[in-house]
Amino acid sequence: MQLVLVTGLSGSGKSVALHVLEDNGYYCVDNLPVMLLPETIELLREAGNERVAVSIDARSGRTIDLVPWHLDTLRSAGIDVRTLFLEAKIDTLIKRFSETRRRHPLAIGDITLDECLARERELLGPVAEIGHRIDTSDLQPNALRNWILDLLQVDSGRTILLFESFGYKEGIPLDADLVFDVRCLPNPHYDPKLRPMTGVDAEVVAFLEKEPQVGRMLADIRGFLDTWLLAYTRDNRSYLAVAIGCTGGRHRSVYFVERLAAHFRGQVPVVVRHRQLSS
Repeated sequence: MQLVLVTGLSGSGKSVALHVLEDNGYYCVDNLPVMLLPETIELLREAGNERVAVSIDARSGRTIDLVPWHLDTLRSAGIDVRTLFLEAKIDTLIKRFSETRRRHPLAIGDITLDECLARERELLGPVAEIGHRIDTSDLQPNALRNWILDLLQVDSGRTILLFESFGYKEGIPLDADLVFDVRCLPNPHYDPKLRPMTGVDAEVVAFLEKEPQVGRMLADIRGFLDTWLLAYTRDNRSYLAVAIGCTGGRHRSVYFVERLAAHFRGQVPVVVRHRQLSS
């Protein structure tokens, strides 16, 4: 049996995640109280459900602290457990609530939305530490659907090496573990012919590969990961998110992510994300 736990901040896309899982054959349970998790999974297992997705959020209160323990117990019973933690930047969440005119689940009395979100992030802290974090701040629903499906196709028993390109003008992704800044390198954006292209196009690749600085930085980042990846794996991480940033997130960072992913494929499970190219 495979269990996907979907959790995270209100407004971050948990409903989208559950819908894509349901569309792909998962039996989905929304807003399940933490204390009912073991019993519910056992009943669904006995009923023959092989793929189940459960959403748990901050409405469970302090019992959220018990989630890691419950998940460890389920793993020891032979269940393939995966945890998706969705989050987004505060200004993005506030904008989403404003657009939908929904009330935050923790809103009581005259508490502000900012205060609700801060309280929610605090409550969900224990789950955020064990989950695969996805920052949905800049993502369209279709991109989030694709990212979730990519993660579920990877063997959960091994550390996933996730490479993500991004643009600094949009901010550093919240889900990044390691961040490398390549803005100091020559920028294809200033060539009018290359500006509309991206780091996967042959012309941009040729432009970057003729620059010695690019090769040196790529070798340095690759060498760092070659040296320390095993240590991160021994730390029992389910994934390691390596973010590469340039100014716009379309040329240099994309090129670096593609080259690094090609190097590590075959050694560990690799997932690639291009945040500013997502649609």
